[in-house]
Amino acid sequence: MSNRENILSNDSITKNSTIKSLEKITNLQENVMNIQENLINEKKSKTILQENIVKKKILFVTRPIAPPWDEASKNFAYHLAINLAKINSNMEIHLMTKGSLSELPNNIVQHPIYTASKNDFSLPQKIRSLLFQWQIKNEFDIVHYFFTPSKLNSWLIKNFLYPHKSKTIQTIATLREDLMNEKEVKNNLFGDILVTYSTHTKSRLKKLGFSNTQHIYPGIDLENYTPQEKNEEFMKECNILPTDFVISFAGEYVRLGGIDEVITSFIKIHNEIPNVKLWLSLRVKNTKDNIKKKEVVNQFKRLGLLEKVIFGDEVNYTNRSMSDVYNLHDIIIYPIHNMKGKFDVPLVIPEAMACQKPVILSDIPLLREFVNNNNAIIIKIGDIDQLTEAILDLYNNPKKREQIATNGMRYARKSFDIGYIAKQYNQLYEEI
Repeated sequence: MSNRENILSNDSITKNSTIKSLEKITNLQENVMNIQENLINEKKSKTILQENIVKKKILFVTRPIAPPWDEASKNFAYHLAINLAKINSNMEIHLMTKGSLSELPNNIVQHPIYTASKNDFSLPQKIRSLLFQWQIKNEFDIVHYFFTPSKLNSWLIKNFLYPHKSKTIQTIATLREDLMNEKEVKNNLFGDILVTYSTHTKSRLKKLGFSNTQHIYPGIDLENYTPQEKNEEFMKECNILPTDFVISFAGEYVRLGGIDEVITSFIKIHNEIPNVKLWLSLRVKNTKDNIKKKEVVNQFKRLGLLEKVIFGDEVNYTNRSMSDVYNLHDIIIYPIHNMKGKFDVPLVIPEAMACQKPVILSDIPLLREFVNNNNAIIIKIGDIDQLTEAILDLYNNPKKREQIATNGMRYARKSFDIGYIAKQYNQLYEEI
């Protein structure tokens, strides 16, 4: 073959290779375009599907969800709503508020029906709540009640306000068996699902014939309850010195008992620990409490110990977190006589534990459910000597104090984390 023929042949081969390469590139471009088109169509389909998903509408029936955050059931409902909204975007949670709360997730809807948010929950606010429930009856997939059932509110709901087109849940913090007999307790329960704070109450309901029960602990927002150093500025405001050993009593003046033993024990402890301070985390709820507080003030005046006592209801908590408050204390004591009217799980206990504070409390069956000799100090009801000895023992044994506090913190953070509790409620909402 001549040189000219070789050149022509090579040119032909090169052209064919080039054409084939171009065809491959064209096919590859077409494939890429098809893939991109498929991805766009898939994204559009997902968007349309999401838009067509009907969000489950859930109403929380509560006291005013608004500051001050000094009432356990509304605090729990507030933090539960936020955590549920974060973990389930297909859920629309409706809150009964006073005014408007900022920085809530988009799938939380606020209904500013209340005009006041004091702890006493006055009659005008109750009427507002009832009217709202009447107006929106049957607009929700689930209606979740977060208040302690009473004869009146249960009768009104069952006879006038019950949302027959909705599923209903009652979270029962306590049965108030101190005020009602078994028949009355049964009449107060109307939910499709009854959620109890304790296994004790769940067992009681089972004996009363209820099988639609679940036990879920109340939750706390662990970001608001963490161990930290004592706030020096706050200490000065409360007349607490860095060397002071602070004991906090978080009971009540009258109803739960224990205040007299606390005072007697504190007098004895002051003789052993001159730098001790007593923080009374007590609120005046009624006339009896007011009278008792005056008696306590006069008693400490006579003893010359009034400057050693901080009355929690007189402290300015502006710009103070709950961690600031708990971490001013060295020991939390809860030597009450009974649980009348108290929630099955007094949140002050897991809150204090979460802040790594050792807790001393009475040997009461309901409390025994979530405390033991490993994560708390348990004493006989009304035993002043045991209370005094337990406080002095923890004061004189820092390692033991730290170990009890650490065990309590681990337990509280595992069992009462609001994120974990929200997951349990989310499952309940999905299944109901």
